[in-house]
Amino acid sequence: MTLTLTVSDDVRALAPGFTHVAIEAHGLVNGPSTDASAELLDDAARRLAARLDGGAPHEDPHMAAWRAAYTAFGSKPSRTRNSAEALARRALTDAGLPRINLLVDLYNAISVAHLIPVGGEDLDRIQGGMRLLRATGTEDFVTVAGGEETVEHPDAGEVVWCDDAGVTCRRWNWRQGPRTRLTERTTSGIFLLESMAPMPVAEVEAAAAELAELLRKFSPGAEIDVRAPWSAA
Repeated sequence: MTLTLTVSDDVRALAPGFTHVAIEAHGLVNGPSTDASAELLDDAARRLAARLDGGAPHEDPHMAAWRAAYTAFGSKPSRTRNSAEALARRALTDAGLPRINLLVDLYNAISVAHLIPVGGEDLDRIQGGMRLLRATGTEDFVTVAGGEETVEHPDAGEVVWCDDAGVTCRRWNWRQGPRTRLTERTTSGIFLLESMAPMPVAEVEAAAAELAELLRKFSPGAEIDVRAPWSAA
């Protein structure tokens, strides 16, 4: 069954240069990080350094566009960074990128190499379709704080991804909730690659194709469906 993804008119008006590509995958094989996934992360960090050529991630035009979008809905982009910028900053440190699990490593590597926000959700944990919208401030976001499950609420006007049960990711792609994250038990997932102009749509497509190929390599026999880019323009 194909997951329904919708983008609200309010988000389209806020960011007319927004595009996303979705990859739906079934029959995935996940597990702990491996030497191969770790090497992909290290290679992504090298590709990022070459791309930036001595500059900082936030100076990249694509990251600047994301910062402008965050500012437009009332978030401070230097405090709550989009997922790609946050990962890129970590990739350039001595500690490098975290190793989470095989599937997360794969999409994190693509995110860093292409400097594009990429997220993954467990399809079996999503209730109904997924919607990108501006929050009213009453939606539930279930997270963990101090080892205990707690419920937060997004700010009114904040851009969030949500399903029928509540918010799955706050501030567009800043912080994912634990309910739908990819775990070592995940067998079906939806991967979202999100971009803003001036990143060419062709680059988003190339990043999606690279991720799809990695999913096929590490999960032989999986059913992988890459959806055509969606644009707010």
